[in-house]
Amino acid sequence: MLLEVESLDCFYGDFQPLFDVDFHIDRGETVALVGANGAGKTTFLKCLAGLIERKRGTIRFDGIDIGALPAETIARMGLALLPEGRRLFASLTVEENLLLGARVRRPGFWNLDTVYARFPLLAERRRQMPQTLSGGEQGMAAIGRALMSNPRLLLCDEISLGLSPVAIERAYASFADIRSAGASIVLVEQNVQRAVATADRLYCLLEGRITLEGSKREIRNEQLARAYFGT
Repeated sequence: MLLEVESLDCFYGDFQPLFDVDFHIDRGETVALVGANGAGKTTFLKCLAGLIERKRGTIRFDGIDIGALPAETIARMGLALLPEGRRLFASLTVEENLLLGARVRRPGFWNLDTVYARFPLLAERRRQMPQTLSGGEQGMAAIGRALMSNPRLLLCDEISLGLSPVAIERAYASFADIRSAGASIVLVEQNVQRAVATADRLYCLLEGRITLEGSKREIRNEQLARAYFGT
């Protein structure tokens, strides 16, 4: 087991978006986390990445309790967040954005050469500013920046949001290379069919609570619909 979460609650002031969440992912596994807008998916990823301080419960990464550690320490341990909306730095070139991912100085397969080999368009755009790229190219750059940290666990938050079907296919095609380089993947996705097709296992969140967990072979469409909509 690479990551284990037990009885996780978290808070924004007086508001509690997550309740008693249990979750785990094994080495080399891809796990999807689905749910409607406001279900708590992004909040959950932020908790794992150390971006939310007010939480209780246990988060263990490779057997180490990381629940109270700062985000920078967690990133150096090999947990990388690919945020919703891509969040590239507009004042930096594509290559400078990529190099930011390498600041954690983790050794591994991914570097500028291997990222450019996986995404040749980024090599062509390396001197451009992010705002001059298409949505799909920005998505590649965001994935590349995360990979430059050589993550053991990659947290992907809605990577298909706002992208064309062609760009989505390119983004998802990169997952095979990411896994072959040794990373596990948590995939937050509103496109349930895409998530089920990609992941080994699936969790569903509804109003901050896990309502369903299992492998895609075990879960029936009716079960998933009830867990997703609460009907």
